[in-house]
Amino acid sequence: MEKVGDLSATTRTEVLVVGAGPTGLLLAVILAKLGIDAAIVDSKSGPTRESRALVLQARTMEILDQLDMVDPVLAETVTVTAASPGFERTSFGRVPIGRIGAEVSPFPGLHVLEQSKTERILVDQLERLGGSVLWNHRLAGLADQDANGMGVEAVLDGPEGRIRMSAAYCVGADGASSMVRKLRGIPFEGITNEHTFYVSDAHGVTGLEPEVVNIRFGTDDFLITFPMAPGGHDRLLGTIRLSDVNEFVTEDAARTKLARVFGVGYDVTSWFSTYRISHRVAARFRDGRVFLAGDAGHVHSPIGAQGMNTGLQDAHNLAFTLAAVLRTGEVFPALDRYEAERRPVALRLVSTTDRLFSIVTGSSVRSRFIRRRASRLVVPVVVGVVPRLPGARRIFEYLSQTRIHYWMSADARITRHRGRVVGRRLQWTGTNFDVLRSLDWQVHFYGTVDRRQAVRVLSALRLPFHSFPTVGASRLSPDRFYLVRPDGFVAAEATGDEAIRVFRSALAEQGVRRARHARVDTVSG
Repeated sequence: MEKVGDLSATTRTEVLVVGAGPTGLLLAVILAKLGIDAAIVDSKSGPTRESRALVLQARTMEILDQLDMVDPVLAETVTVTAASPGFERTSFGRVPIGRIGAEVSPFPGLHVLEQSKTERILVDQLERLGGSVLWNHRLAGLADQDANGMGVEAVLDGPEGRIRMSAAYCVGADGASSMVRKLRGIPFEGITNEHTFYVSDAHGVTGLEPEVVNIRFGTDDFLITFPMAPGGHDRLLGTIRLSDVNEFVTEDAARTKLARVFGVGYDVTSWFSTYRISHRVAARFRDGRVFLAGDAGHVHSPIGAQGMNTGLQDAHNLAFTLAAVLRTGEVFPALDRYEAERRPVALRLVSTTDRLFSIVTGSSVRSRFIRRRASRLVVPVVVGVVPRLPGARRIFEYLSQTRIHYWMSADARITRHRGRVVGRRLQWTGTNFDVLRSLDWQVHFYGTVDRRQAVRVLSALRLPFHSFPTVGASRLSPDRFYLVRPDGFVAAEATGDEAIRVFRSALAEQGVRRARHARVDTVSG
């Protein structure tokens, strides 16, 4: 661990966020909304200008809605409601992902927004909350403040020299090459794939199904595209198989491949880049009072458009965890919850995208057979039947990250029993998401509530209470009480007779010492 030098002036804050990409910015925004003093720094001169990551999944949109930020995002997004699989130049039809997810989330489909615009919206929101980013400041040192680990101390190199900053906690949201991770000596375990990806923001695109996500297999190649604006402005993402891994892929080579294999052409590009895909997860997401989030903790293939969304959900989870310890008196071990919940998500995601990536890029007999034969025989049938399959909703939930599961108790971790509701984000009934904007623990009831029973439960727990007349199309059960965390995940469920005992136990498992409010509301709709 690098030792911090002896500098005279020290800036103090509760949370130091290193990295002002989408993950770090969202973390700073939520902390500001929760009344936490946070400083966010970045070595760049300002928000990114490239489009970079550009898909916001349904769960991310729900989080932005909870934070009263979804309207400016919706004003600039392109909403994609269908995907079109195919082989080389042939499309096999359209899968209506928006219709499949219509009863799962208020934001079905994919929402395409350039990372540069996402960052600008987040910076604007942070400034409205009284915060700002300390640009042009590079992390040069990071160490525990004392032998007891009662804080961290960072050294930052800026335009006017070095400054020292002390904080109760530090979060590394500084990308795949994270300096925070390196300074803490946390291994970044995994591999870098030998194949090269190219990414192009192209204008005047031809040869694609318009206004949908195109997924095209080839014998030796793969292409996925996202519409960025009307009129043939698309993100093209594909692979090129090279004989020499050190060979450089030019735009002309990629353009030739697109035309010859997939029949895709374009007029000009506003951005073209190439990169190698890594599949890596940090060995730890927490080291004392230092945490990793986003690409600093996990990187993987762009297949499935999961990466930025996973980082944003890291930030959402961690912000509430830090705020609870700093403000509401939750016990210090509650900080372990972040790694226990988010690292398994990263491991599963990296494992899944690694397997998919091996299929679309692998040179094995099996991978080539899937691309050459199976994709042309199986995929057209799947396209036709998926909307009618009982499992279609589940597929959407996985892709939209609305099905993520956390273990809410020690017993659940032992039994490994995954419930339909507990440990998952609160299911949408059509009317029950607005109350989540309070950003606090709360109790829900669905069905006809016995008011005397509700008063007894809430008098004991002293938490806000909301009742809803129907479960809608969700998997929630009528006539049951649900304990909902500030991040919208369900911590426990119980009948009225058991709610006090079950919810007290669940609150203790989550490290909550006491509740702060008592209110009984009846919410209709």
